[in-house]
Amino acid sequence: MHVALYTHSRLPAEGYGGTQRVVVWLARGLAELGHRVTLLAPLGSRVPETELVPLDPRDIVEPGFDLTPLLPASVDILHAHGPVRAPPDHPHVFTLHGNLGPGRAPLPNTIFVSADHARRHGGTAFVYNGVDPSEFVFRDEKADYDLFLGRLHTVKGYRWAVQGAKRSGKAIVVAGGWRPSLSRRVRFVGSVDGDRKADLLAEASCLWMPALWDEPFGLTLVEAMMSGTPVLGTRRGALPEVISNEVGALGDSLDQLVALRPSIERCDPHACRRRAERWFTHIAMAEEYVRMYRHYLTGSRLPEGRVAPTAP
Repeated sequence: MHVALYTHSRLPAEGYGGTQRVVVWLARGLAELGHRVTLLAPLGSRVPETELVPLDPRDIVEPGFDLTPLLPASVDILHAHGPVRAPPDHPHVFTLHGNLGPGRAPLPNTIFVSADHARRHGGTAFVYNGVDPSEFVFRDEKADYDLFLGRLHTVKGYRWAVQGAKRSGKAIVVAGGWRPSLSRRVRFVGSVDGDRKADLLAEASCLWMPALWDEPFGLTLVEAMMSGTPVLGTRRGALPEVISNEVGALGDSLDQLVALRPSIERCDPHACRRRAERWFTHIAMAEEYVRMYRHYLTGSRLPEGRVAPTAP
């Protein structure tokens, strides 16, 4: 199959860039499965597994911008990972990576990133995000710190993570984009990526993800599990789908999370890695998207997504 991937962001991402990294991993997974991949992305993008059609960023924001004339004739399906100004006159699907505001409806042929994400937007088709295991370090011997990794925004729950670790008697490393006012038991390391991020994830005893909003997916959950690190989070959005009992614990309040923190010590790092490798790799993601593509190209409605089991 010849798949065209579209993104309005230059690849690879500088810094964290969760959605951008998912697109890179999808391109890699499709190529490893034997598919041809064309990437439509801003000038300067570089993804070795793809053939690049460079886009002028000034054109992307124009009201009448249309991807159709830019598609090679052999493309079977266009898969958009960002807003398009005009619906392409070519078989196409969209992935919604965020949450739509009240009153906004998803575009036709939309694929979501978790069952909860799909349900909240009136859909059933979803594909879990996947990561390339080769970019993460697995360690079963952990250092004596917990970790929060993500945007330092209220809805991400970083304050709960800091307070919860303090009440649990744990030191915590906070990795994010700006420096908040923190206590002495908290080590702030700023925005991290690459080897530094991989090492932090691999050495942490626990990843805190006390989301205070409905997470569409939560990529750092999988990154932690791939590193052998269990997760402590809230029951919001996709977290109950991604985190099963053997790889972490979920609660509904800060008090519950503090009470659950001791149980994290019983999680097996190897179980964390096994779950990530079974359900959340770039290959698993690519295989599921190919299943979606084939249903769509045969004239069928997009199929329901496959839910990862959460029983141990």
